[in-house]
Amino acid sequence: MTKKTLVVSNEIKPHLVGHDAFSAMMNLSGKVFRDVRGRKTMQLMLGGKSYFIKQHFGVGWAEIIKNLLSFKKPILGAMTEVNAIQKLNEIGIATTPLAAYGVSGCNPATEQSFILTDDLGDIVSLEDLCLTWASNPPTIKFKRRLIIEVAKLARKLHERGVNHRDFYLCHLCLDAELLKNEEIKLYLIDLHRVLMHRSASQKHSMKDMAALYFSSMDVGLSPRDYLRFKRYYGQGFSICTSPHFWRQVETRAQKLYAKFHSDKFQKRLANEKRLVE
Repeated sequence: MTKKTLVVSNEIKPHLVGHDAFSAMMNLSGKVFRDVRGRKTMQLMLGGKSYFIKQHFGVGWAEIIKNLLSFKKPILGAMTEVNAIQKLNEIGIATTPLAAYGVSGCNPATEQSFILTDDLGDIVSLEDLCLTWASNPPTIKFKRRLIIEVAKLARKLHERGVNHRDFYLCHLCLDAELLKNEEIKLYLIDLHRVLMHRSASQKHSMKDMAALYFSSMDVGLSPRDYLRFKRYYGQGFSICTSPHFWRQVETRAQKLYAKFHSDKFQKRLANEKRLVE
């Protein structure tokens, strides 16, 4: 018997064609933002409202075995992100509102699933916001406030045993309308690889910090900016603030930077972009 879980809000139900709501969700189409093996991310309109959907089509046994042999937890489908959104709501970190989700199948290798979230509207990623900071820096007051808010978000996330695992500037976003008046409302998005632990994980928090540090290397931050971040991240959170911890962060970030700028990785990125376009 096929195991099926389906949660769809009353707002979404009228827009699903046919009796099988799960199949209807898996057959929705829209503007493709990412299309990789086993997963597709699209923006679409339902009832005049914009949503994002991630459809998972099964990872296959080869991917599961590869992860297990590397002592990694396999990401099988949409429920990782569903659980992460619910956790972030619980601990008070803003993210994409959950509109619907579903899972079908008993075989972990072929399990299909989806997650539908509200479109946050006009947002600006920190990657885009900081793109010209090296040559055109923001006001000192705004930069300090933003650094402090990002540090507080990271601390709240890690203190509760939650690790993003793609903790780059591009996945931290600001409300664009509020930003016009230099007001800060941060969203954390793209949660499909999140890991949750019973308590803070020094190892995975270090990896998150390295990813964030790597993605900020070219935005013109000063040593004092980094010290300010460390101070607010570490307030009452001694497990992840030792000198050894930050040396590990530095080493891993430098490796990520070298990898990202390698010819091999840049060719891969260009190919993925070409496939989506």
